[in-house]
Amino acid sequence: MKNKTLRLFFNYLIKGAIVVVPLAGALFLIVWIVASIDSALNLSSWFWEDELGRPLYVPGLGILTVIIGLVIVGMIFTNVVTAPIYNWFNDLINRIPLFNTLYSSIKDFTEAFVGDAKKFNEPVLVEVNETGLKKVGFLTQHDLTALGLQGEVVVYFPYSYSFAGQVVIVKSERVKPLQMSATDAMKLVVSGGVSGLE
Repeated sequence: MKNKTLRLFFNYLIKGAIVVVPLAGALFLIVWIVASIDSALNLSSWFWEDELGRPLYVPGLGILTVIIGLVIVGMIFTNVVTAPIYNWFNDLINRIPLFNTLYSSIKDFTEAFVGDAKKFNEPVLVEVNETGLKKVGFLTQHDLTALGLQGEVVVYFPYSYSFAGQVVIVKSERVKPLQMSATDAMKLVVSGGVSGLE
């Protein structure tokens, strides 16, 4: 009877952990990211003080500042900035050493997920070697003739449980399209193969 109660206790504990840990982890990450941004960009402490003269922190003001700033920049670049001005701005940034590398890499990575020309939308299966080892990745470049690499493509392999990844060039005949959505493929890789096949 005692062993049965103990087994039941641990069974409930494990089931509870399966439900709570992913939910708590996701919520913790979201709260941590939002709180970090809010704290870093909260300008209330610069302008307001309490009755004792201490800086006054207004929760949420940093996030609100970011959202309003993004909307204003989006409106300006949509309605006011013309293509020549935008191209001039990009040329200006491309002339600044080091900054241009960081800017263009972050810009391309951001546009790959949320821009008009999304890059991570072609999940593929790549045969890595002759033993049959295969990796799931995302086809990001179809034509490498500019590099003198005819018949080769660029595939991005995200790492499991990470935001990092690896870029490789492989023969196009080793790349096979996957019959699944890009979201499910990314979920499959990032989760270490645990989810994404539902």
